[in-house]
Order: sequence, then C-alpha cells, then structure tokens
Amino acid sequence: MTKEFLPTILKQKQEEVAGLTMEELKPLRLSYRLFDFLQKHQNQLQIIAEVKKASPSMGDIKLDIDVVKQAQIYERAGAAMISVLTDEIFFKGKIDFLTEISTSVSIPTLAKDFIIDEKQIVRSRNAGATVILLIVAALPEKRLKELYDFALGLGLEVLVEIHNLAELEIAHRIGAQIIGVNNRNLVTFEVDINTSLELSAYFRDDKVYISESGIFNRQDSQIIAPYFNAILVGTALMQADNAADKIKELAIDKS
Repeated sequence: MTKEFLPTILKQKQEEVAGLTMEELKPLRLSYRLFDFLQKHQNQLQIIAEVKKASPSMGDIKLDIDVVKQAQIYERAGAAMISVLTDEIFFKGKIDFLTEISTSVSIPTLAKDFIIDEKQIVRSRNAGATVILLIVAALPEKRLKELYDFALGLGLEVLVEIHNLAELEIAHRIGAQIIGVNNRNLVTFEVDINTSLELSAYFRDDKVYISESGIFNRQDSQIIAPYFNAILVGTALMQADNAADKIKELAIDKS
C-alpha cells in the first residue's frame, strides 16, 4: 500500500460528494444507543461485527457473501452493532447494503465510509444507519467538529476514529463519546494492536473506547479486553467458517 492511500481515497470521496444531491430527511431508524449499551455492559468485551467484501490491504475477502444473512448471523450471535462498508471503489461496499442490513436487524448499524460532507451523513441516516464514522486523520479539526455536531443534531451517534495521541486529543476536544482506536497505520498500512494498548493510558472514564483492526483470535481479545469496551472485527469474521462461533470466541467476559 502506497503512502498516498488516504489522500487517494479522500480525492475520490470529494468527486463522489460533488455528484451527490442532499437527500430529504427520512425518519431515524430506532435502535438502542450504542454509547449507553457499551457503558451498561462493561463486564463483557462487546463485538462490533463488520460486513466487508474487500479491502485495499486484503484485496477480495468474500465477494459472494449474502450481506443480509451475514448480518443476521452477527446479530443472533450477540454482536452489539453491525458495521457496514458503503465505499464502492476501495471496499466493494454499497449504500444499498446498509439499507438492506438496517431493515433486517434491530441492533445499531454503523455507516463505515470516509465521510467528509453533510450529504453523506444524511444519506447514511436515510439508509438506516444509527451511527456514522468520522476519521480524525481525514478532516481538519474545525470541519470534524462541524460534521460531528451536524450528525448529533440528526439524532445519530458518531464513532470518532483515531490512530495516535494527537488525534485522541482532538477527539476528546470535540466532545466525542465513542472513540475508536484503529490499529492500522494509514501510511504504512501495517497493523499493531500495541497502538490500542499505548493509547489506553490516556482514556477518560466518561467515554467508551473501541479497538479496531488486527484482532483475529481469543488471545488478541484478551490483550485488549481490560482497556476497551468493544472491538470492531471484520476480516476475521468474514474469513471464518462459522462467524457465530468466532464472535463467541472473541467476546471476553470481564466480570
């Protein structure tokens, strides 16, 4: 993966956004609030299960997957939320996948995309998302705060993704309640779960934290569990012969 990975994606997103029209707001899909759920269930490492057909780092993962069936397996196995890739070019996702999954499950759904504009937020909400992703590395702080406040104003929750201490401080500054630590370096694309462990020293009690990327087995989960409310898992679940069993393997009882 080249050093131009994030700039390349953001350039593509700017072109996409230019072609989007602002949709008329539809009713917000009802589900529980992820923040409240994670705070209430701190005795267990919760699983945010991702539906992901491909990625820039892995290439094609499972193109023929029935996304709705996969999401329903996740929900029945006890996932706290389903993350849905909606980026078409780099992850072979679709906004339609979000709509189809959101109408087929009752738990929260996350619109997983590189969001840089209000039009994407409204589109995600209309497709059934109850949570959206904002990536600190993708936006100037002022713009990040604008989009964060806009999403909250629409009744959405926001998962604010960070990769290092400077970004964690920005997430805290804008008032983020749900913070994801991505263990993948967006420059080198290498994954190191020590990123999560090192940043956990700076966590605050009034927030919830999710470790993302590079979690494949129970041992990985056990390392993360003392410091995090949840883990976001995509590749390991998509590659598993039995996704439900994999969720049970990764969910650590902390009580």
